[in-house]
Amino acid sequence: MIRITFCEQDGFLTGFILRGHSGFAAAGSDIVCAAVTSCALMTANTVTEVCHLPANAEATDGLIRLQLKKDDAAKVQQLLEGFRFHIRELSKSYPQNINCQIQKSTITFRRCNNNAEN
Repeated sequence: MIRITFCEQDGFLTGFILRGHSGFAAAGSDIVCAAVTSCALMTANTVTEVCHLPANAEATDGLIRLQLKKDDAAKVQQLLEGFRFHIRELSKSYPQNINCQIQKSTITFRRCNNNAEN
């Protein structure tokens, strides 16, 4: 299952942590995994390469993470909200393959990262 945690600080989405594989189909044929991965990478790449915002971004097998400081996240709220909306819609269609949650933090995104092992 793909587990995605959206991190929120003071009402702003500040990033996300995506872990796992959907298990919908075999690797290379998994449309659910491809849809989620493509959308997550597009979001992270838009933040870092198009908007040129400083972010902690990481992509490895089974993990995609993006974290922004709240002030920088405020500049791309519509993009982050669009990504969250898209993931929520996908999770409605594939509830056995995608789990989506929000984690609120009043401290920093690092704390959200450390607690995202749910």
